[in-house]
Amino acid sequence: MSKRNRSVEPLEDDFSTTKKRKKKKHRKFWLGVKIAFLIILLAVLAAVVILYVKYGNEILRWQQESKATIDKSTTETFKASETSLIYASNKSVIAKLKGDKDSYYLTFDKIPKHAMDAMVVSEDREFYKHEGVNFLSTMKAAALLVKSKLTHEDITRGGSTITQQLAKNVFLTNQRTYERKVREIFMALELEKRYTKDQIMEFYMNNIYFANGYYGIEAASRGYFSKPASKLSLAEIAFLCSIPNNPNLYNPLENFDNTTKRKERILSQMLEEGVITAAEYSDANYEEIVLDPAESIKTQNYMTTYAISCATKAIMQSQGFKFKYEFNSDKEKELYQKEYDTVYNECYNSLYTGGYRIYTSLNKKKQNMLQTSVNEKLSGFTEKNKKDKIFKLQGAATCIDNKTGFVVAIVGGRKQKSITGYTLNRAFQSYRQPGSCFKPLVVYTPQLERGYTPDTIVDDSYFEGGPKNSGNTYSGKIPLRYAVEHSKNVIAWKLFEELTPQSGLKYVKRMNFANIVDTDYVPAASLGGLTNGVSTVEMASAYATIENDGVFREPTCITKITDAEGHEIVNNKRKRKTRQVYQESAAHAMTDILEGVLIRGTAAGHGINNMACAGKTGTTSDHKDGWFCGYTPYYTTVVWVGYDSPRTLYDLYGGTYPLSIWEDFMNKIHEGLEHKDFDLDYEDSGYNDGDDNQTVSPTPQPTMDPDAAESAEPDPTLAPEPTQEPDQTQETTPTKRPDTSGENNSGDDNNGTDVGDDDPPEDIQE
Repeated sequence: MSKRNRSVEPLEDDFSTTKKRKKKKHRKFWLGVKIAFLIILLAVLAAVVILYVKYGNEILRWQQESKATIDKSTTETFKASETSLIYASNKSVIAKLKGDKDSYYLTFDKIPKHAMDAMVVSEDREFYKHEGVNFLSTMKAAALLVKSKLTHEDITRGGSTITQQLAKNVFLTNQRTYERKVREIFMALELEKRYTKDQIMEFYMNNIYFANGYYGIEAASRGYFSKPASKLSLAEIAFLCSIPNNPNLYNPLENFDNTTKRKERILSQMLEEGVITAAEYSDANYEEIVLDPAESIKTQNYMTTYAISCATKAIMQSQGFKFKYEFNSDKEKELYQKEYDTVYNECYNSLYTGGYRIYTSLNKKKQNMLQTSVNEKLSGFTEKNKKDKIFKLQGAATCIDNKTGFVVAIVGGRKQKSITGYTLNRAFQSYRQPGSCFKPLVVYTPQLERGYTPDTIVDDSYFEGGPKNSGNTYSGKIPLRYAVEHSKNVIAWKLFEELTPQSGLKYVKRMNFANIVDTDYVPAASLGGLTNGVSTVEMASAYATIENDGVFREPTCITKITDAEGHEIVNNKRKRKTRQVYQESAAHAMTDILEGVLIRGTAAGHGINNMACAGKTGTTSDHKDGWFCGYTPYYTTVVWVGYDSPRTLYDLYGGTYPLSIWEDFMNKIHEGLEHKDFDLDYEDSGYNDGDDNQTVSPTPQPTMDPDAAESAEPDPTLAPEPTQEPDQTQETTPTKRPDTSGENNSGDDNNGTDVGDDDPPEDIQE
């Protein structure tokens, strides 16, 4: 027994010793934690002290100014809005942009309770608990913002309370700066001191933005459903309350499905919070939303929609937003798009309350002429969509003044006296494959910088895996000029491969073409086979660049913007960015070639009366899109014709309806103008690789076959004007209306592998 006891005692001592050692280790660990925590606190304190010393006076000033602003406010402050005016080139008013919050202001007792509940559960669940700012939420949002900046990850969290949103909407600008955020916090705290929660909710529900110029729940109700808010169902209320979170993404006229999905989410949140019953949720969730837009939305004209878009972007730029068209990754593009949407919405909203004076280059006379040309040349097509009664066959066009680079006329579709849906401005909101009109931009002008000339001999022979020419006709050895005039697909394809898609598409990227994507870097792009397509505004600015000695000017109609007191915010006449995209000599050579298109080529016989002109036809596969892009020393005009939901029109070529519209309009606007020839001088002096002001020696000119050159006589046959009228009795398949969000509407699964065949069959020639 004694031996057994003696053997146990050392074990107990060992256990006790081990336990003491662990305690010592734990004490050391926690001491280290406490020291680290103390160091962090000291670092934070030091940072606060440094910030206070450096910015303390400024922050104090912001706080005092914020307090003074709120102290001066009254209930009338939240009802007022300043009207912005848009002027045409002759200073006559095109449109008045006025928020309806002063006309449709509702007092607290008149606002539907479900509407207020919907905004609280979706925007600020702590509204009735906090004192203007949810500091915990704000700190989390700030931490995530810092993390997203450091990691370039898409990490976002809303930190603004309803009171902060009200402060920003009523008292602050849209600049995304720390100063504005700090002022917003100060103002929110002061608002909560001065007004009750019910008053703040009343102000908020009358000032939040519901897209399309509607401020407040009453204006939105009348705008989208043509009835007062008191008559709205729960489903309609939740639908409307979905919009303010992101008025662009949830614009019901453009993104109806997005709005519907958010409506369903808000209804679920309302059920979770117990502000509606399960029965109410079920009924509202299954109720079909049927919009009945107000007349003010239905009748927005093309000048107004384009001017608003350009003004919004001009204000964004004035506030420091940097526009981007190239991205290193899809993630980077996605993050940029989110920031773009947020800033665009804020600046767009300000147009309806900011009292701006917006001066444009839009010319009412030229606008009416262009609209008339589109209407008359497509008047034989009377088929309409069943749902919205809009003509199925459509046209769009953009005209730029070559002297200034400003847009002077823009038509986004055929004019109709009565329509029931949103007016889509196809001239800048729709993107379609451009067919052979793309060739001069990404193939021929770039190659003219690299040693090719209009007389360089090229081989128009079919090769395995390549495209086909229209009518399966190939001309062998021909001058480059002839290849362009007769829109030879084989030549464009070969030269584009030699140039490389990366080099060719770099030119249009430098002219801010917005929808060039990774899948476009293929040979088919040489023929206009693009994934998303282009707009008439983009194409007009590109052809105007060729006419302007290769110098690109951002297409816009905004000449100047001032505030209500006349202080200048934007002045594009005085300060406007330009960029040398093409070498001057190459641009001149391209113009010389394109003049031949209207003399001997696919647009032969359709030149402008007593005026030098140049241009290019474009037709996509299956005749779904027809284009004509042309210019004189005075104006550049681009015309597109096609169906909103693409389908074949058997006699649609660039040289039929689009050319007819272009010729009619350009003859009208050139009446009485002095005859001018293009001032061309294109001695070879190197090539532009896409970087500003960078020139290198030209590459050797391709070897020419003298015999082939002598025998390569141009085809003397001139293409007659098409006279065949469309068959108005033909049966057609109903087509759905396009997405009006400005996304690609091409709907062509071919990806353009056989597009750009401009030369029609011999019985119908361009």
